[in-house]
Amino acid sequence: MKIIIFLVAVILVVSFVGCEENFFTSDITPPSMPGGLYSLAGDKYVELFWNPNTESDIAGYKVFVGLSVNGRYEFLGSTKSSSFTDDGIRNGTTYYYRTTSYDYDRNESSLSREYTSSTPRPEGYDMILRDYRAFPAEAGYDFSTYSAGQYDDQYTDIFFEYYNGIYYMDVWDDTEIQDFGYTKSLSEISKAPTSGWSPTKDVRLIVGHTYIVRTWDYHYAKIRIISLSSTRVIFDWAYQLQSNNTQLKIGNSGERKSLHTGSGLTNRLGN
Repeated sequence: MKIIIFLVAVILVVSFVGCEENFFTSDITPPSMPGGLYSLAGDKYVELFWNPNTESDIAGYKVFVGLSVNGRYEFLGSTKSSSFTDDGIRNGTTYYYRTTSYDYDRNESSLSREYTSSTPRPEGYDMILRDYRAFPAEAGYDFSTYSAGQYDDQYTDIFFEYYNGIYYMDVWDDTEIQDFGYTKSLSEISKAPTSGWSPTKDVRLIVGHTYIVRTWDYHYAKIRIISLSSTRVIFDWAYQLQSNNTQLKIGNSGERKSLHTGSGLTNRLGN
């Protein structure tokens, strides 16, 4: 009997030790780095997206932000999804982002080799301009001050015109504009082209089309037409605060912008 009791006790001890070893054995392998990282900039926010990890034990992701590609990255926040929004940030500043993934055992991947950068920019909705002939003081728009004003003001970037049954957006000879075609929303175009500008310094307006503008001081902007009538245009807009040049081109004080002398615009302005 004693031998049987001893053998049972040994079996129980061995079984307990085995269970204990299994109980305390944990995963120490970190998950892979997230991939496919990209971003979309808005007005004082940046939206981040990446491909979800394929590991079955992924618990979430961490997002890090820096002010240069190879500089210091600081922890921004964590999420269980494969997207993240960095809001309340400064327009006109370029932010760089990287991510990590972590599992339920708190193993964390290395900082992603991939990075993405975005520069938030101001935007606005339902802006109204009037026809410059009937309402000259309400026909022009200055992206730098987010305001409508006199169509021939020195700092006016674009102005609205209704002529002979056709709607136009006009620019001066130191500004460029082009029709980028139909878009579903203002955010659909994330990058402005650097060529393809209208040679006549105007474009015909069509509801739902988005138009790209390179302003006289080398900033890019875009507008999307919401509504048109003979007296007004309603559009959404976005404007990039950062110049595409290392130095900001400043217009000379008191210098009036001259009209383009090509076909179309000059003839109509001449009445």
